[in-house]
Amino acid sequence: MRFLALALWVAASLPAPALAQNYPTRTVRLIAPFSPGGATDVLARIVAQKLGERWGQSVIVDNRPGAGGNIGAELAARATPDGYTLVVAGAPHAINMTLYRKLSYDLAKDLASLNRIATYSSALVVHPSLPVKSVKDLIALARKRPGELNFGSAGPGSPNRLAIELFMTMAGVKMVHIPYKGGSGQMVSELVAGQVQLASMGLPPSISYIKAGRLRAIAVTGATRSPLLPGVPTVSEAGLPGYEVTSWYGVFAPAAVPKGLVAKLNGDIAAILDTSDMKQRLDKLGAEPASQSPEAFARFVQAEISKWAKVVRDSGATVD
Repeated sequence: MRFLALALWVAASLPAPALAQNYPTRTVRLIAPFSPGGATDVLARIVAQKLGERWGQSVIVDNRPGAGGNIGAELAARATPDGYTLVVAGAPHAINMTLYRKLSYDLAKDLASLNRIATYSSALVVHPSLPVKSVKDLIALARKRPGELNFGSAGPGSPNRLAIELFMTMAGVKMVHIPYKGGSGQMVSELVAGQVQLASMGLPPSISYIKAGRLRAIAVTGATRSPLLPGVPTVSEAGLPGYEVTSWYGVFAPAAVPKGLVAKLNGDIAAILDTSDMKQRLDKLGAEPASQSPEAFARFVQAEISKWAKVVRDSGATVD
């Protein structure tokens, strides 16, 4: 505690413009709060590489998985607020604020929202055996057969589960949730095999199954159509106006990081997102660059926390 207090005093005593101008003078740690190979890890590594090139300093990715991403986020929240420990966090962390009853950090209060990196849409997919070809068809069938249709997810509080929960609430229908402890991989296998009937599924992993006819995409969950599936409408335009679920990730720092450094980090992240190389790499992941000012990003984060809090409460989802 004494070390942390001293570090806070030192950081606060430095003139913000000077601190930002000289930053970084050593290696920066970027925490990825999920296991290697997942979306968060992939984004963190791309961002680390591009920022390292821009700064002429090493940016190392430190994978700290566990507790739905909370271990890594909490580690960042408790770090010295000097800009040398950052974390990539996103929609799962906004959901966690309500999903977990006891958390030792607050995404909106204990972490500074530096900049949003990217947003992802998902696809609402059904097994071909289900007689559904549109959102209106799905709603009609679910109303005709209440509690009979089932959907898969990667776990009780996973974003793909809550995306369907929001769909059910807005459509006024009831379907049965089938969670898979083995994660998305097991859920996809069961979906393709017809053991579950539908799911909200990330675009990149779903594309090959859709093109092969093993899954049918009836809509995408974002506000606009995806260039990966240009012929597939959004859920909103296909029959459920106002529905929008977009996964997102951004870079955060400990809350007490100086404002001048927040501005520099925001500008540097915005600059790398604006490069053609970065845009191409995100496009291959089915993601779109989504830079925001620190103030706009902070408002967005708070809105996401509030949005998913209602869905979590309405669904009864919990992991405690």
